[in-house]
Amino acid sequence: MKKLIECVPNFSEGRDLSIIKQITDQIETVDGVKLLDVDPGFATNRTVVTFVGTPYEVIEAAFRAVKKASELIDMSKHKGEHPRFGATDVCPLVPVSNITMEETVVYAHKLAKRIGEELGISVYCYENAAFNEKRKNLAYCRSGEYEGLNDKLSKPEWKPDFGPAKLNVKSGATAVGARDFLIAVNYNLNTTSTRRANAIAFDVREKGRPKREGNPITGKIAKDENGNEIYIAGTLKATKAIGWFIDEYGIAQVSMNITNVSVTPLHIAFDEICKKAAERGVRVTGTEIVGLVPLKTLIEAGKYFLRKQKRSVGVDDKELIKIAIKSMGLDDLKPFNPDEKIIEYLIAEKTKNKLVDLTCTDFANLTASEAPAPGGGSISAYMAALGASLGTMVANLSSHKAGWDEKWEEFSIWAEKGQQLKSELLYLVDEDTISFNKIMDAFGLPKKTEAEIATRKQAIQDATKYATMIPFRVMETAFKALDICKVMVEICNPNSVTDAGVGALAVRSAIIGAFLNVKINASGLSDKDFVNDIIAKGQKIEEQTLKIESEILKSVNAKIKI
Repeated sequence: MKKLIECVPNFSEGRDLSIIKQITDQIETVDGVKLLDVDPGFATNRTVVTFVGTPYEVIEAAFRAVKKASELIDMSKHKGEHPRFGATDVCPLVPVSNITMEETVVYAHKLAKRIGEELGISVYCYENAAFNEKRKNLAYCRSGEYEGLNDKLSKPEWKPDFGPAKLNVKSGATAVGARDFLIAVNYNLNTTSTRRANAIAFDVREKGRPKREGNPITGKIAKDENGNEIYIAGTLKATKAIGWFIDEYGIAQVSMNITNVSVTPLHIAFDEICKKAAERGVRVTGTEIVGLVPLKTLIEAGKYFLRKQKRSVGVDDKELIKIAIKSMGLDDLKPFNPDEKIIEYLIAEKTKNKLVDLTCTDFANLTASEAPAPGGGSISAYMAALGASLGTMVANLSSHKAGWDEKWEEFSIWAEKGQQLKSELLYLVDEDTISFNKIMDAFGLPKKTEAEIATRKQAIQDATKYATMIPFRVMETAFKALDICKVMVEICNPNSVTDAGVGALAVRSAIIGAFLNVKINASGLSDKDFVNDIIAKGQKIEEQTLKIESEILKSVNAKIKI
């Protein structure tokens, strides 16, 4: 899957919609990003924009938006209720999927450097992108706001991380950061009491509730020696929460912002809210996610609730999401549509004509037609996917066997591995056909001039090398699936041993078939070092596969009682 990051720039303009439109238009000029939300505020004179995409494309879109904002917004004339010090006031990057915070910080620094050097704007890096502890705090970086920026920039300790240490009168300064995904969530309660909802919110939120002298409800708020109010911390780190009553639904809710889902995942917050509500005689009837949520949040939640039931987590994403929805009551107040609420699903390109989306009959009919693809490579990948699926099925069935309760987790681990391999192999089904088409495209390139001939020749070699690597990836991935089938034959529910055996046979055939494709594609390559290396590796995998297959069949037949 692609690496995805979210960008949530805040621009110091919330009243002139034509200016906002010109800025967001710049974001939409970049392929690979999707504009998700534009939220202008009149009183704050500020607009929060949300877009998501692949990393390089996101920082390019962010840079174009910051550049346009610097051209259109004059901070010397700006007024608004929200703290601010720049035309683009803040610009955080948020890891969404398949990317670490450390990687996201690198992209934040790349963006900050471009803004500073190319646009002449002072840039401070905050939160995870900060270069020192003090600057992690956005409020610290923005202290004094725009009006105090000129004086601040004259002091050595306030030298920007990037850009000039002098005031850009029109654009001010910008804070570029990297932070975790923020989830806005409301917990529905079976009460109309805002007071009860607030009490639950204070029980859990990180800040907690004020400590009082004497009576814990009506007593005077305690203060320290410096006159600051003393708080009793709540049970959930990285959360902010408050209770309120919603006229639309006629119920009270605990409204929460989870500011770092790595510290407090959604499912942990849900369980803690349920616990604290129950202690006060209140029940959580459901959960409402405000805005969007990353796929991993619901996948982790689904696995969490399955583990609590001592059930295998080795099921597909669709089932995990269903478990998460039902466990937390995400559909309590209105339907929860994953395609509209999960970021990755919302921005996914709707690929047409994918082989893996065909029915079994249509796949077979297409394979049997005059079309050159799908061919042996795609079929090998699909056989391997079926083999991995059988091994996974056996693990899941064994995890639920009556009397084997103490073994459920062991089988769950194997089933989870199987699901991952199955997903990779299904991807390779289409990728093998795509790689074949790339070769055909390369052969179709013009060849009238010497330059065109050279370009075409290189394109054919590059496409052929890629088409060689894909079936080799099938071999490597399928070999891992063979291990699952082997272990299942050894330890599974005896009633399912032949299923694991058939899975091993499918994987074995897939590996041999994929190797045939490696060899035929490699025969057209001029890079003999590459060819010799990949053929040697392929032969080793094939030899090991045949040895393991023999062991598996011997074991399966020994367990069949006739």
